[in-house]
Order: sequence, then structure tokens, then C-alpha cells
Amino acid sequence: MKLTVFGATGGIGQEVVRQALGAGHQVTAVVRDPARLSVTGEGLEVFRADLSEPESVRPAVAGRDAVLSGLGARTRKDAGVATRLTRTVLAAMRAEDVRRLLVVSAAPVGPAPQGDGALDRAVRGIVSAVLKDTYADLRAMEEELARSGLDWTVVRPPRLQDKPLSGRYRTVVGGSPAKGRFVGRADVAHAMLAMTEDPATVRQGVGVAY
Repeated sequence: MKLTVFGATGGIGQEVVRQALGAGHQVTAVVRDPARLSVTGEGLEVFRADLSEPESVRPAVAGRDAVLSGLGARTRKDAGVATRLTRTVLAAMRAEDVRRLLVVSAAPVGPAPQGDGALDRAVRGIVSAVLKDTYADLRAMEEELARSGLDWTVVRPPRLQDKPLSGRYRTVVGGSPAKGRFVGRADVAHAMLAMTEDPATVRQGVGVAY
């Protein structure tokens, strides 16, 4: 497949690029600073852009089978960036008639998992209160996706960890795995790539966790 990855220098983005190349896909990695992208390999194109205007990124998405995005706030001070940058991606995709888009959000933005106990509900409430601005940004981003008319999928992980790829994660379409408190970035990337050609995940939020 021909894939474009936004947020390619982030923790999940670099894993998406690495795993996609390993699977034999052609990958365009969209970055602001190419020096921050540590992944190399045959089939990789590095596209430098600041995402200020849709026209600047249209060449990066033109003719692609799917776009995957790990765009989002790196710190709490960056709240609002996910919505703003995703709008740019959506506009470029519509202009180039590219339909498939997968983005990373967060588990607390989606519905509460069925079967969670009191401790999990309490922790979820505390985290949501502390990161309310970040989650408000992600909710706004998801609303932009819902209005876009594209074939989007929102991937909602809980707390992220730096762990090797295990493949032992759980996914729930339209919800989140019960008692799913953690997941590794490599496994989130793996799940996103697996969902790229899964019609059951189109226009759905999908929880992924251990």
C-alpha cells in the first residue's frame, strides 16, 4: 500500500513508519524536522512540511491508499493543536480525493468501558479532570472527523508506554477494553496498520489496550 504518516517523529508515528516499511508498504513520512526521524529504509519518502496550509501538504497525500496520523499535543500547553492540524490534513485529503484516514485520540474521549470497577472509574475521572484541555481538543478533533465525510477511524488508547511490539492487545469497536489501563506505542501502531483495510472500523472509534 501507499501510506502517508503525519506526526511521523512522535512515539506512535515513528512506530507506524517502521512497521509499515517492514511490511513492505511505501511510506511518506510528513515531518517538520527530518533530523528527528530516526527511521530509515527502502520505500520511505520524507516530506518536510509545517502543516500551516492544506496546499502545502496536498502532494504528500495525493494518490495514497490511506493516511495515518499521530498528530496531537506533546504537552498540556499545546492543547488545540490536534484539531487545528487535523483540519489541514482533512482539507488536503478532500482536495486530492483520498478517503481513508486513521488518527490517534485517547480512551477517555470515548465511552466508558463496560465492566470497569470503581478504581478504574475513579482513575479515569481524575485523569480526565487533569487533562481536560487536551481531551477537549481531541473531542473537537473527532467532531471534525465526523463532519468530514471521509472514511475515518479514531484509535483510542489509554496510558501509553514504551514497550516492544507484543501483538497481545485487545480492541473494541465503538468502545474500550474493560480494565484496559495501558498499551504500548508499538502495539497502537500495529493496531492502526491492521485497521487500515478493515471495513468494520470505518467511521468508528476503536479502543485498544492490554
